[in-house]
Amino acid sequence: MNFHPMSGDLSAIPPDMPSDDARLAADIDRLKAEFPKTRELYREVCALLFFRYGQTPTANRLYQLVKRGSMGTPAAVLGEFWAELRDKSRVRIEHPDLPADLRDAAGELVATLWTRATASAQAELDALRAEVEGQRAEAELRVVAARDELARTETALERRTAALLAAQVEVRELEKAQAEGHAARQALEAELVRLKSEVAARDRELDKVREGFSRDLEKLRETAERAEERLRATEKRALLEIDRERGAVAKLQKEIDEATKRADRREAEQRRAVEALQAQLGDARHQAGVLQGRLDAVQATNATLQDQLAEQRRADADRSSPARAKSAISRSTAARPARTPGPARKVAVASAPSGKTAARRKKRGQA
Repeated sequence: MNFHPMSGDLSAIPPDMPSDDARLAADIDRLKAEFPKTRELYREVCALLFFRYGQTPTANRLYQLVKRGSMGTPAAVLGEFWAELRDKSRVRIEHPDLPADLRDAAGELVATLWTRATASAQAELDALRAEVEGQRAEAELRVVAARDELARTETALERRTAALLAAQVEVRELEKAQAEGHAARQALEAELVRLKSEVAARDRELDKVREGFSRDLEKLRETAERAEERLRATEKRALLEIDRERGAVAKLQKEIDEATKRADRREAEQRRAVEALQAQLGDARHQAGVLQGRLDAVQATNATLQDQLAEQRRADADRSSPARAKSAISRSTAARPARTPGPARKVAVASAPSGKTAARRKKRGQA
């Protein structure tokens, strides 16, 4: 029978085993694979319990661990184990010169020394196990503390990540609002250009109308002058033609009055059209000013939010490292668009000269 002394198995005990029961179960499984015979397996389990784990083996305990054969097998093997252990525990000193009583006393002394040495080794083993258990408990406490610190670190990291994501979402919203404001400004500038082009087209049309009115008025003046010349010529003629000429002059004067009225109506219509265009231009300028004010407010809000974001990034970078703080400050600077409002365009309306007074004077002189 092969027994395993405790002094040779102390280094084989792994310090990180959770408990004696788990180690015992693992050792029994290993013995089951090495010793397929039932009696040999029971003998090895007895030696394992007694020498390695310091437990007193019993038949019931052996059967519960091995679970092979009948209940008589572990009892018989246990009897053989104790008999062999008692026989081997006796120390015989064979020397031909020693008396029998002295030889027996020396053997008892050596046996006592061996028993005390075994007890001392068992006490050291128990102290070593207690120390290992204490170290394992301290290691578990350190692991728990490390896990708690890791959890706090992960929580702080999640909070910073959430804050960073919120800041990124806010920056994207601000960029979107800035893009929308830029698009609205471009649309307003396009609308202002279109209105300016319309005003210019209406100014050109008004100039054409004024030119036409001036030509018509000049034609009327020329006609009045020719009529006056004809009247002077007819005065030199016979008095018989005076009445006829006066009727013709009256008719012509009526035509002149009607033409003058038409010219006055045209001039009034042109003035009203010019005033309406000026009012539309003023409304367009007012709308452009209101939109420019809104755009300035949006740009100011965007600049404030960008400054806040830059300060938040600088604060986060300062807590991490100075180099990252410098990088965050360089990235947070953004160019602000300058406000260049367009100068207001004034439309000067020139009043066309009217020849109504001159025509009336000529009419009086002819009369």
